[in-house]
Amino acid sequence: MNSRFDQAIDRRKSGCFKYDALSILHGRDDVLSMWVADMDFAVSEEIQSALSERLKHPVFGYNYRLPDFYEAVQLWQKTRFAWATQEDWIVAVPGIVPGISLAVLSLTEPGDGVLIQTPVYPPFFNAATDHGRHLITSPLINNNGLYSIDWEDLETKLKQAKLFILCSPHNPISRVWSREELCKMGHLCQKHGVIVFSDEIHEDLVYPGFKHIPFASIEDFAEITITGISPAKSFNIAGLATAVLMISNPKLRKPVKVLNEKLHLYMGNSFGIRALIAAYHDSEVWLEELLQYLNVTREMIVDFFQREIPSVKVSPIEGTYLAWMDFKDWELDDAELQNIMLNKALIALEPGIKYGEDGKGYMRLNFGCPRSTVIEALNRIKNLQGML
Repeated sequence: MNSRFDQAIDRRKSGCFKYDALSILHGRDDVLSMWVADMDFAVSEEIQSALSERLKHPVFGYNYRLPDFYEAVQLWQKTRFAWATQEDWIVAVPGIVPGISLAVLSLTEPGDGVLIQTPVYPPFFNAATDHGRHLITSPLINNNGLYSIDWEDLETKLKQAKLFILCSPHNPISRVWSREELCKMGHLCQKHGVIVFSDEIHEDLVYPGFKHIPFASIEDFAEITITGISPAKSFNIAGLATAVLMISNPKLRKPVKVLNEKLHLYMGNSFGIRALIAAYHDSEVWLEELLQYLNVTREMIVDFFQREIPSVKVSPIEGTYLAWMDFKDWELDDAELQNIMLNKALIALEPGIKYGEDGKGYMRLNFGCPRSTVIEALNRIKNLQGML
């Protein structure tokens, strides 16, 4: 039986970064676009209806978030993750990446250490370097594709850090950190007096056998934590520029909130506000269908590489809609790998080197699209083997 997610939607000429920027960023647009992390699926009917209803009011002036905005955020965290939060913890921001910069600028000083675990989402690097902070990296241990934390290295690096940016679930390696791992990270951060920014934008995108646990919901870690939350990834509304920071400790919240207001980032997007409410309050059925669809796709991807392209190792996909692929056995440098994917296979992927030096020889594939597109991409990669 066909799924709603099998529908192919032409996004070109809609002002869509994923497709309309292909020629500028990749040099051609006649390719499968599987790079930037947004999905090619229509948003839920509930979100569409909420936006249509908002459109009936013909005025789009400055926004004021009514209680239903805060209630939706709190209800989602309570029902999905058993995390009881409070309205006054919530700081509304246009996105989690701006939220990270707010934390860096308001809670650290120039020259302070900002720690990240690599390979990791590129803006984490920029959050330190763009603001004159000292970037510290703690590489994750790669054991045949399954990543784990180098605890000795992490503690050594935490001694040098003021802020630790945690990616949970992790992009691009698709790890969903266990309670044991989160507890150990939290205790080390407490021991060394390090603030944690926990980017949990992929919190909803977790597969059977795994469970996302909000870092700040564990023990007393909330006292040292800023949590970034958004429906952008899970409900495919990144273009509506809406996210929140959850900060229970007023000593952390006040400086972040003050800077957010000084930069006038707090006002919000008229449609993003209504979309968040419709996502968290009314779209859970849509999300569950999405997770079932993505789960079949991720199992198909792992099986395909094991059977058809064993020279390429795919890290276990515990969460997100991202596949992290190790091409090092092909013995190509990163430029050659990017070239053969783009100009021979005609697929636009994210080169692993963007995620740090330990991403060399890797590529990231976004499978948040109709399964027919994924199958086509996998077959094209398989066909490349004969060209090596």
